[in-house]
Amino acid sequence: IKKMSLPIQRDAQPTEAETAVWNQVSAVLEEAHGILAELQSYNGAGQEIREAIQNPGDLALQEKAWNAVCPLVAKLKRFYEFSLRLENALRSLLEALTSPPYAPMQHLEREQALAKQFAEILHFTLSFDELKMTNPAIQNDFSYYRRTISRNRLNNQQLEAENEVNNEMANRMSLFYAEATPMLKTLSNATTKFVSENKTLPIEDTTDCLSTMACVCRVMLETPEYRCRFTNTDTMLFCMRVMVGVIILYDHVHPVGAFAKTSKIDMKGCIKVLKEQPSNSVEGLLNALRYTTRHLNDDSTSKQIRALLQ
Repeated sequence: IKKMSLPIQRDAQPTEAETAVWNQVSAVLEEAHGILAELQSYNGAGQEIREAIQNPGDLALQEKAWNAVCPLVAKLKRFYEFSLRLENALRSLLEALTSPPYAPMQHLEREQALAKQFAEILHFTLSFDELKMTNPAIQNDFSYYRRTISRNRLNNQQLEAENEVNNEMANRMSLFYAEATPMLKTLSNATTKFVSENKTLPIEDTTDCLSTMACVCRVMLETPEYRCRFTNTDTMLFCMRVMVGVIILYDHVHPVGAFAKTSKIDMKGCIKVLKEQPSNSVEGLLNALRYTTRHLNDDSTSKQIRALLQ
C-alpha cells in the first residue's frame, strides 16, 4: 500500500498506451465541472409553479410558470444526457484497468493517470448526487412539466418544448431523477453490466480493482504521514468520496457485497475514517452507504457494521 498511495495523485500524466482512453475521459471530465456548477445554481421554479396552481384560471400565470420551467427542464435533460456519456467513460476505464495480463494492483500502478480519472469520475458522481439529494425543486419542476404536457395533450395543444423533451425522453428522465442518487445508480448499473458482458474476465479483476482503490483511500485518510500532505479539505473530501464510490460499486458487483466477512474491503475501517470527520461534510456520504448499497441489510453483515451506520 505504501507504493499504492500514488494512484490518487491528482497530477499523474498518461503514458502513450493510455492516451486514447485518457483523452475520451478527459473530455467528459471537463464537462463535469460545468454540470456541477449548473446544478449548484439550480433554484427551481417553485414560486411560479405555486402561483399557477393556486390560480388555474389565470392564463398569464400559467404561461409564466411554463416559461420558467422549460429552460430548467432543458438543463435537466442535459444532466441526464451527460450521465450517459459518463457511463461510457467509466466503461472505457474499467476495460483499461482490468484487461489481462496484469493484476488490478499492477494496473493501478502502471496506469496512474487512468486510476486518477476513475477517482475523478467517482468524485463528480458523489458531488452531483449530494447536490441533487438536497434539491427537491428538481423533481417538482419536472413533475409540473410532465403534468402540463399531458394536460395539453388532452386539449390537443402541441407545446414547443415537447420537441425538446419528447415523451420517451421524459420517461427515461423521470426514472433517472426518481433515484435518490441517480449518477451513482447509473455507474453501478454500468459496472454490473460490464461484469456480466465480459464473461471471460474473472469478476475478481473488477472487484479487486475497486477494493484496492478503497484501501488506498482509507490508508491515505487514516495515516498521519499522508494526511499531513493534504493541503486542503478538498483533497480530504475527494479521497472520502472516491472511497465511498468504489465501496458502493464493489457492493453492487460482488456476489456477496462489501459488508460480508469475506469482503476485501475493511468496512469497519472505512466507516470509522468517515465518522472521524465533521458530520456536515460526511453525512451525505454515510447516507450513500446506508441507502444505495445492496448488501448492507443482508444476514451476512455483522451487527457491529450495521450499528456503525445507524
